[in-house]
Parts: sequence; C-alpha cells; structure tokens
Amino acid sequence: MQTFFPQLAGKPKAAYAATVALAVVLAILPLVVGLAGNAWVRMLDFALLYVMLALGLNIVVGYAGLLDLGYVAFYAVGAYMYALLSSPHLAENFEWIAQMFPDGLHTPLWAVLPLGAGLAATFGALLGAPTLRLRGDYLAIVTLGFGEIIRIFLNNLNAPLNITNGPQGISNIDPVRVAGVDLSKTLQIGGFELQSVQLYYYLFLVLAVAVIVVSIRLQNSRIGRAWLAIREDEIAAKAMGINTRNVKLLAYAMGASFGGVSGAMFASFQGFVSPESFILMESIVIVSMVVLGGMGHVPGVILGAVILYAIPEVLRYAAKPMQEAIFGAEVVAPEALRMLLFGLAMVVIMLYRPSGLWPAPKHGINPAGTQTATTASATPPA
Repeated sequence: MQTFFPQLAGKPKAAYAATVALAVVLAILPLVVGLAGNAWVRMLDFALLYVMLALGLNIVVGYAGLLDLGYVAFYAVGAYMYALLSSPHLAENFEWIAQMFPDGLHTPLWAVLPLGAGLAATFGALLGAPTLRLRGDYLAIVTLGFGEIIRIFLNNLNAPLNITNGPQGISNIDPVRVAGVDLSKTLQIGGFELQSVQLYYYLFLVLAVAVIVVSIRLQNSRIGRAWLAIREDEIAAKAMGINTRNVKLLAYAMGASFGGVSGAMFASFQGFVSPESFILMESIVIVSMVVLGGMGHVPGVILGAVILYAIPEVLRYAAKPMQEAIFGAEVVAPEALRMLLFGLAMVVIMLYRPSGLWPAPKHGINPAGTQTATTASATPPA
C-alpha cells in the first residue's frame, strides 16, 4: 500500500487499515455492481485482464524503455495455447491425439498458467533477440510487424494441418475449474448465489494482485534497477558493467509472460478465440494505458488501464440515452461517438498531463514536491 500512497510510509497501522479497506471494497465490488446487471461485472473482469496486460507491457516500456507495439502477440499466444490444451479441437483433427485422449485435452488450471507464461516468455525472447540493436522508430516497426505476423499465422494455420482453425477460431473451450468448482456455472453458498462473471472476477483479482506484487518486487530488485539504468542511458549502463543484451531479453520475456497468463484467462472466460481478438488496435490501446497512466509507475499503470478501458465501455451504454436526453434523438452512432470521445480524452490527457495521470515520483523529490533531506544536504551552499 505504501507503493500506492507514499504518505503512509512509516505508518504501519494506517497502511494496514488502508489495505484492509481496499480489500473489502474490491471483495464486495462485483456484488454491488452486479445489482445493475452482469454486463457491468463482465466489464470489471475485462478491466482486470487489461490491468495484467498493462503491467506486463510496463516492464518493457516503463522499466526498460523499449517501445513494443506487438505486445498483443503474447496475449494471443497464451489464449491459443489454452484453447488448444483445453478443447476437443486437437483430438478432432489429429488421429494420434484422439487415440491418446479420446475425450479431448482438458488440461487443468495449475498446468495451464505456467505453460502460458513460459510459452509467451519464449516468444518474448524470440522477439527481443533481433531487436537488441534497434531503438526508437525502428524498434516500434519491428515489434509491430511481429504482432501482425503472429496474427496472420493464427489466421492461416488451418492448412495443410488444421492447428488453429484459421479465421473460424476455436470454440468449446473448457472453463476454469478451481478446487472442483466450475467457474462457468452459478455457485450456491448457503442461500447466496455467485454468478459466473463474479467467480471469474475473484480469480482475475487474485491473479492481478499477484502480478502487481511481482511488478513491485521487480522494480525494487537488482534487475529492475538495471532496467531503469538502460531506460535512462543504455551506453552509461553498459559502461557500468550491466549486460544490456541479457537484461533486455529478460524484460521482453518477463513482460510477455504476464501477457500469456492474461491470454489464457481470456480464452477460458470467453470460451472462444479467433484472430480478430488480437488486432493491432489492441496493442495500441495497451500502450496507451501504460503511457497515459504513468510509465514505470505501477499505480499509474493500473489507473490508466482501468480508465482507458472504462471510458469506451461506459460510453457504449450511455451514448445513446445521453443523446436522446439532450437532442431528443440519436445524432451520432454510439460506436463512432465512443471512439471519438476516447481519442479526445487521450489528447486532453497528453496536453495537460504529459507525464501521465499518476506519474512516478522523481528521484530525490517527495510527494509534496520538495527536496528530500538527503538531496537537500547534498546540495552545496550558494
């Protein structure tokens, strides 16, 4: 909690009370929002998925300073890995698999998550290897191309061997089961019911909290400081003895692993995946979440992910009623207005908050904006 609110540093009781209060709010949030309908709880589920994606990309963009416009590729890799391992698709298209698993593959969650993270990390290292000498626009173009290559492969790997089922996608994907509980069904606890979207919310919340903890620990670790050194000045970091090649590859792999886990959860939640879910626009939105929230600052990235996902989704439901209330009729199509206001919000934020909505505090500056004691004492007198 002190990472989110530095004012609580040195106040363990206040920090503990704030943590408990936040935990209670997050626990009851889907129950309260569910009173307005499951569609709103579903929005919370996707917001948590985007938080995990944004935090993964923050390692690459925010910590290491490497622009990545193909991050959605790792999201796709995790989603398709779960779809292939937890659906009858492979057993229906490959006889030798059908002989071994007549009922199809039904891989449990405890095996899927490490596999998703590991496979996405491998692809992240493969992406990072040829881009080690690239910077700026050239790096952006190469990563953009990598993301498109993955999407096109998924779209065309249905012949001569039907691996991904091409543009038709993969359906009948198994839902997540935790301790024998099927999250796709309503759970009865005494006289109380938890809907499927609420059960998935709690699963995604646990994973998001784990990703947040790992991100904070990485930021304060030796590797995290090496990433920050590379971001500030790669030549100086190399001169100080940092193995920039290995550290960059590790940034790509670690960031990609979070994307792989998010993709696996997306596939289980939707029950269907297709290449249309992993277009370039998704990568751009995730990059926008990191940049507009505050690069390299975990609380800022979380805020950016929630806001930039919530704005278009809320407008999807509110645009038409608002126009009818103001003009008496629908003037602009909700989808067009949604994207227009989304773009306008991004422009306004970048004009008035160029460092992001919640930027990381500068070194030597406390939250109040004054010099710390260490910095002040180090300043020679005039």
